[in-house]
Amino acid sequence: MTIKVNRYTENQKKIARYAKALGHPARVFIMDYLANNATQCCYSGDMAEELPIARSTLSQHLKELKNAGLIQGEINPPYIKYCICKENWEEARKLLYDFVNR
Repeated sequence: MTIKVNRYTENQKKIARYAKALGHPARVFIMDYLANNATQCCYSGDMAEELPIARSTLSQHLKELKNAGLIQGEINPPYIKYCICKENWEEARKLLYDFVNR
């Protein structure tokens, strides 16, 4: 029996995580919407007005972006304000840029 060694680098794992999170047009829209907002933050209700999807679907997309570390949420019942996680967003931009420009 041979033992398989994980040959994926940490950067490869990160690229895959970020790419998966951005793998849906609604999530790309959300990141674009937040990036173009002056404060890079907004309430989920504001985004719901802009997207032709149900609020529950929007919540799932926000959850995926949050799980990938690209956004963070601040709960102020009954509202949730989402912001770009600048450190991770910059890391994702650099990793993806370097990857596609090899």
